[in-house]
Amino acid sequence: MPKSRQRSAPGRAARANDATPAARLTETHVKRPLLRVGCGVDAHPLRPGRRLVLGGVEIPHPRGLAGHSDADVLSHAVCDALLGALGLEDMGARFPDSDETLRGRPSLWFLEEVMREARTRGFEIVNVDTVILAEAPRLQPHIAAMRKMLAAALGVSVDSVTVKAKRLEGMGAVGRQEGIMAQAIALLAGPT
Repeated sequence: MPKSRQRSAPGRAARANDATPAARLTETHVKRPLLRVGCGVDAHPLRPGRRLVLGGVEIPHPRGLAGHSDADVLSHAVCDALLGALGLEDMGARFPDSDETLRGRPSLWFLEEVMREARTRGFEIVNVDTVILAEAPRLQPHIAAMRKMLAAALGVSVDSVTVKAKRLEGMGAVGRQEGIMAQAIALLAGPT
């Protein structure tokens, strides 16, 4: 019989086309990794006499971020995004500011610790996307260095980490240059 005249079993094609995407995946036995997404936000006030560290990069500025550690809001936001994707408590619960052994610690250390936990649980980073909200200083010249530092701490390639900087055009506490805020989203892939 010519191919054009061959017929399939009645209703079989209709059932395959009507199946949900999840049902079609089950039918074909495709194994996909477990994907988990988390978001993180952090903000710290600017204070004289402190270093300004963002994404592990020290940035020349007359004021830095106040906090128990180096107050790197970008690294902290990424930590919270990873912890959220893992279904764990936030940075404040995991690394409390009441713990004096953590005072002044570089925030990339926290990031490395959280990533170690993720890998212990069988997860790897697909990508991390971040935004720094700061009126000043201009951050664009430091973005590439921040991406490299974050990627190294996370143990991923630089193209898996994005950093963007935005100004709030004078709006709110960040716009009045009272502090700096960062937001992060992390996508993790884990065991099937």
